Amino acid sequence: MKSCLISCCLIAFVLTSNRNYAQKSNIIADTNITFIDASQLPYSSVLPGDTVFLKAGNRHHLNIKNFNGQAGKPIVFINENGAVIINTDHYFGILVERCRYVKLTGSGDPKNFYGFRVEHVEHGAGLSISDKTSDVEIEHVFISGTPIGGIYAKTDPDCSFTSTREKFTQFNTVIHDCYLTNIGNEGMYIGSSKYYGQVVNCNGSDTLLMPSLLSGVKVYNNILTYTGWDGIQVSSASTNCQVHDNLVLFDSQSEMNNQMSGIIIGGGSKCDCYNNYIANGKGIGIESHGLGGYRIFNNVIVNAGRTYFPDDPMKMKYGIYVTDVSVQQDSSFYILFNTIVNPKSDGIRFLSIKSKNSLAVSNAIINPGAFDFYENGGFSVKGKDSYVMIPNTASDLLVANNFFDRTQDAACFSDSAYRFRGVSPLVDAAYPINKGVNFDFDFNRRPYGKASDIGAFEYQYSDTVSPGPGFGSPFVYPNPVKTIITLYFELQDSSDVVLDIYSLNGQRIRSQNYGVQLKGKNDLVADVSTLSSGIYLYFLRGDSQSESGKFIKIK
Repeated sequence: MKSCLISCCLIAFVLTSNRNYAQKSNIIADTNITFIDASQLPYSSVLPGDTVFLKAGNRHHLNIKNFNGQAGKPIVFINENGAVIINTDHYFGILVERCRYVKLTGSGDPKNFYGFRVEHVEHGAGLSISDKTSDVEIEHVFISGTPIGGIYAKTDPDCSFTSTREKFTQFNTVIHDCYLTNIGNEGMYIGSSKYYGQVVNCNGSDTLLMPSLLSGVKVYNNILTYTGWDGIQVSSASTNCQVHDNLVLFDSQSEMNNQMSGIIIGGGSKCDCYNNYIANGKGIGIESHGLGGYRIFNNVIVNAGRTYFPDDPMKMKYGIYVTDVSVQQDSSFYILFNTIVNPKSDGIRFLSIKSKNSLAVSNAIINPGAFDFYENGGFSVKGKDSYVMIPNTASDLLVANNFFDRTQDAACFSDSAYRFRGVSPLVDAAYPINKGVNFDFDFNRRPYGKASDIGAFEYQYSDTVSPGPGFGSPFVYPNPVKTIITLYFELQDSSDVVLDIYSLNGQRIRSQNYGVQLKGKNDLVADVSTLSSGIYLYFLRGDSQSESGKFIKIK
């Protein structure tokens, strides 16, 4: 596992929030408090914009219920003076229900990147967002040892008919900076997978109940390792959905059929899926069953399905897999700038015939496992078809300006994260249509030279930092780093700035105060030469603003 972690390359992303939480409500929940209900004293005094502080220490479980903030003024639940640790024989670790405009953040103690730690749940999910909860943000939470899901975020319809599609929409579900490991089923299960409804017996009559839709889903900068089923599943998220900058390792360990993917864009979803690193899972890298009209780009997918019945080529797993499960007629899929290495079967398998004018362009696909199986098996398809397999000639998919080869050497990769040298045939060779993709996996500007490069990375032939429009603030350069790292960021107001660096499990290992930095654009330099190789987390903290992300240290 260590070698895989080191080979990954992630980039920092924007996370701007007010960490200087004012204690307006004067509410502190002791460790013996497991039920926090806004309809009961003392929590009925909590107003929009207030903060509820949860004392650090061991807690059996945590149920947050009936709180309603306002847009721009969420009610914040935050750990105080250490980590809140949950180890429980209950059926959930943390449950948020009947809430709107709330934020659960484990950023309350600089010593702990993950200030909420659900370390074991005997009978259920680690964290559930349910019962018509909407406009919720979850950040800096660690979850391990759950028999079913890590995070559930959905409200299933029932015979009360109050949460069916026409009655309820789940808005603005934001989950970021969380670490989920050793999860029994799905790592994250967001939205209903029964997009077309389910039949339920209501008052003696079989009734088709349509689940609610989600709008404004954002899942980013999370780490998921060793999930039993899918790493991240997002379904019924029909508008304004993004899944990006996540690290997904060793998904689908239970080998449950139809529950095996690193990331799945499920039925009814329309989600841009980008800048994710997915490696060494037993399932498909990225599985797409959504509405169409979205992009899958800048992802690095390594060894998808390679350990799933490795000696049986009929048990197929792909780098990227696209179907017609819920495709809107004549919508399009745009699969571009992905780097796919060593998938068990096909690099891309495209089954959609309802979509039109779809693209599979500017992808680097190396050594699809089905090449020899097709070439020597007496099939009508040949080995070369394993790079992009299109089983139905009715599919409207343009395949152009991709790089296909059996060996990594041909691509001139320069590091284990699959960047490449300037002599690579991938440089300046991308298809001229980029569908608005103007940054790469490292958030460098795309194109950098005469034209964009094939694959997830844009070759940087000079030392000049050239962040693309998607980089946000902060921007970390270089990443991976050997000795010196520079953080470029922007302050809303002049402020003292502290940089905290954490190990992957969230323990602070270094803190440096840079003093007052002026409003506007700034850059800070940190020497990380003494750190061992691996992935590190960081928090850049100001008086009323914070930014967090990851960087990779290499030798």
